[in-house]
Amino acid sequence: MTDIALIEAAAARLHGHARETPLLNAPLLDRIAGRRILVKAECLQLTGSFKFRGAWSAITALPEGVQGVLAYSSGNHAQGVALAAARRGLSAVIVMPADAPAVKIANTRAYGAEVVTYDRATEDRDAIGSAIAAERGLALVKPYDDAQVIAGQGTTGLEIARQAAAAGVDRADVLVCCGGGGLTSGIALALEARAPGLRVRPAEPAGFDDTARSLASGQRERNAAASGSICDAIVTPSPGELTFPILKRLCGPGLVVSDDEALAAVALAFRHLRIVAEPGGAVALAAALFRGDQIAGDTVICTVSGGNVDPETFAEALRRPDLPLS
Repeated sequence: MTDIALIEAAAARLHGHARETPLLNAPLLDRIAGRRILVKAECLQLTGSFKFRGAWSAITALPEGVQGVLAYSSGNHAQGVALAAARRGLSAVIVMPADAPAVKIANTRAYGAEVVTYDRATEDRDAIGSAIAAERGLALVKPYDDAQVIAGQGTTGLEIARQAAAAGVDRADVLVCCGGGGLTSGIALALEARAPGLRVRPAEPAGFDDTARSLASGQRERNAAASGSICDAIVTPSPGELTFPILKRLCGPGLVVSDDEALAAVALAFRHLRIVAEPGGAVALAAALFRGDQIAGDTVICTVSGGNVDPETFAEALRRPDLPLS
């Protein structure tokens, strides 16, 4: 199981290979939210999302003799694994949904990986990935239900703890974009050990709020649909087997935003922070901006977890006429 020692070890392996991303602030975003917002800009990480952390952590922990890896992903984990594998001299096969954003499929191939597509509405990506891994003798790097992946994502929490302390923040909600829960649980473990006054809360899109519902019920809940949100990066069936016990123990209640609010957050992040976010990577910022009545305290920290947005979606977000302070 992942613990602070595993996270610290992952941080040591990541040193010099991943970026320490900044904690950003914009006064006009503070005005919209009615409190200070500190944004952990993981969209500036290698491959455009936090996923490189977990991929590097898992791949550098593989035993000697492994020749290649396999992953399944809608795009961000795919790119993280593809780059990490290439830098370690390993082959990579990535199983991706056919409806994943074209930019993510193209970038995954550009990093040198072989891409195998599937229909997420009718096919089981876990079964497909497991079968290919067994057939080709590849090491499977899961997107979130892997102790080393969780540890790598947890290095984000180590940075948040240091950066929040430097900003004079020792008590706040930390909103995290949540799919299967790798980033959320990793950050929660890191903060438990290094900044216990910071409480993690998952943020999800409406209709795909399995983690929020699971936290409310106390057991793993599943989404009714496999697709249908613009927040493709964090659409997963259910919280992970490894991640949910951590989420249940350490996280506060989940927050849920609409696709429209996620798009608004994409536009506001660009206008006021000058960063590019994808909708799934902006749901925590959307929650900070538009769910203020569900958040306590005068400061909130949130992740912008990815920036791999299709140009058309980004343009649509920027065209929105009804933004606060636009």
